[in-house]
Amino acid sequence: MNYHDAGSGGFLIAGGKRYQLTQFHFHRPSEEYIQGKPYDMVVHMMHEASDGKLAGVAVLLKAGSANATIQQIWEHMPKTQGKEEEIAGVEIDPAGLLPSDAAYYTYMGSLTAPPCTEGVTWFVLKNPVDISPEEINAFAMLYAHDVRPLQPLNGRVVRESR
Repeated sequence: MNYHDAGSGGFLIAGGKRYQLTQFHFHRPSEEYIQGKPYDMVVHMMHEASDGKLAGVAVLLKAGSANATIQQIWEHMPKTQGKEEEIAGVEIDPAGLLPSDAAYYTYMGSLTAPPCTEGVTWFVLKNPVDISPEEINAFAMLYAHDVRPLQPLNGRVVRESR
């Protein structure tokens, strides 16, 4: 399930460059591991700069309270298993998927779906956002395990914000 933004929504400024939010999607469990462990889910917010450079923001999701933005998105989730679907014509405020603290880890990586293009700047937010167990289960019924296997660092440096 993907949400595509036509350019009117959020943006990210990193290294003096503006990246426009182009789409976001979910994985269960998270593709990112913190101290050797995955989270219940993750949302990947994908951004693109005018020069074509890509940046991804990974927001870790953990079982806890219900999330109003997730509930709004889930209302438009397909009712049966099948191929990935795009949600269009629905206004979502992606800020409802972000934690209040913007501390992060960053590294150069790749897209996590084929063709796994390299050169993506990733920002993994340190503080997870709550999602209810019911919301996790609703996603799991349609997308049982949609993650890329954990990748080795291969010399990549992971930096941490202050």
